[in-house]
Amino acid sequence: MTPEDRKARTRFFIIGLVRLAGALTIALAVAVSYGKVTGVPNAVGFILLAVGIVEMIILPQMLVARWKSPPTP
Repeated sequence: MTPEDRKARTRFFIIGLVRLAGALTIALAVAVSYGKVTGVPNAVGFILLAVGIVEMIILPQMLVARWKSPPTP
């Protein structure tokens, strides 16, 4: 495996982990919003939901744009 392949594979897994973290954040937000987590205000659940959506949708796109290969001539 070439160094470029390793770099691409690492970046692919990082993007996948960021999406997974977003999904887990959304799951925690739903649990907080429904009162399954005691001692945490309902508003925290909505804040976590917004953070999870950003983490799951926007952040991976930003990483892809940053890591995109320059076009080959």
